[in-house]
Amino acid sequence: MTQNLLSRDNLPGLHYQLRRSERAKKTRIVVSDGKIEVVAPPKVSEQRIKAFVHAQRDWIETALKRLKQRAQTLQPLAPAHYAEGVTVPYHGLQIPLTLKTTSARYPKVQLLPEHQFLVYLPQHATENQSGLIKLALENWMKQQTRRQAQDYIELHSQRHQLQPRSLRIKTQKSRWGSCGPYNDINLNWLLILAPPIIMEYVIIHELCHVRHKNHSQAFWQLVADHMPDYLQHRQWLKQHGASLMHGL
Repeated sequence: MTQNLLSRDNLPGLHYQLRRSERAKKTRIVVSDGKIEVVAPPKVSEQRIKAFVHAQRDWIETALKRLKQRAQTLQPLAPAHYAEGVTVPYHGLQIPLTLKTTSARYPKVQLLPEHQFLVYLPQHATENQSGLIKLALENWMKQQTRRQAQDYIELHSQRHQLQPRSLRIKTQKSRWGSCGPYNDINLNWLLILAPPIIMEYVIIHELCHVRHKNHSQAFWQLVADHMPDYLQHRQWLKQHGASLMHGL
């Protein structure tokens, strides 16, 4: 079972999140988006963990600085302000946005066949229209993420009887997906911004954890059996993932 523990005063000036995982073979540090996560096996003492983090402090600070510099050079995929004519990321494309008013109480989003987002805004929505449009698009994309993820699960789960117990769509800033100890799959909805093959790869990856709760050779062989060219999609995520994580 995985346990999440948030530490707020671990070492002077260095705060990290501690996650205990039965899948972890050794203690490791993950640095992403200004956040430090330490993943450790359940039986490793906190004293040993603190000593390990202290020994890696220079590496951590260098990694944080490098990520900050990289973030400053990233070109955001989404517009700074949502209005008529801007483009919105979806499925690896930039889709133009059109607005219309409606007598309905809540905004509604449609993706037209000619690859155009149509957002209906309530007539009374005169303030913070940009925020309303963004929220409507996010909610719509989360629904699409669930539908498309379920299709991929249905497509791939039967082949080797890799049946997850549940699927949860989440907003995450450092992970694309996970498969829990009881085969519950969590999926980051921001994958909907990437080309569809990228979400399919992540779904396959997490489905294979139903059989192998590790990243052993057998695990990667199972991934390759479902998607022989998975390496190029894994590499795409490494190259473009930081932009996706900025979201809408």
